[in-house]
Amino acid sequence: MAVDILIQKATKVPVGKDQEQHLELTRRFARRFNSFYGVDLLVEPQNFNFGGKPVKVPGLDGSGKMGKSEGNCIYLIDEEKALRKKVMRAVTDEGPKEPGSPMTEPIANLFTLLELTSAPEVVEHFRQAYADCSIRYGDLKKQLAEDILAVTTPIRQRILDIQANDEYLSRAVRIGAERARAAAADTLAQVREVMGIKKF
Repeated sequence: MAVDILIQKATKVPVGKDQEQHLELTRRFARRFNSFYGVDLLVEPQNFNFGGKPVKVPGLDGSGKMGKSEGNCIYLIDEEKALRKKVMRAVTDEGPKEPGSPMTEPIANLFTLLELTSAPEVVEHFRQAYADCSIRYGDLKKQLAEDILAVTTPIRQRILDIQANDEYLSRAVRIGAERARAAAADTLAQVREVMGIKKF
């Protein structure tokens, strides 16, 4: 991962909270190289996000992060019916027993997803309902599914449009590969020069 980032001299890298340590390691490599050779060649990349702190998106199974290998994720390409089914099957508990009860991990996970996709007043409504023990998880899940769909539906449509355009895909892959190779070759040449490595 570090080599892929450094060789392209990337300044911003879109990673989640669970990948921050890899990005920090990449920055350390860049600092070490630049310091050792007395140059300012390799870029120290920063985390890219849409404002605020990096987020670890929780899975729907009540624990851990959302991920393909865990089988607990929502895909941007998911159809409406499939997405609703996944959300409605999300793990919950028996509900708060008394006002002010702390949230269990599965419920805290659902609220994290709600915060990522829903309007603040919607989140506050369900937080209050949880706090006074009037919450109905079925209602929360239905609202969550609606709000996730509002976010993912335009993205899904764009994905489908691109997938249906073979010419666009071929051109994008070709141009991207050409640019990546050129940038990598340029960085590698500069690194070799700094290190005093001559071509054979």
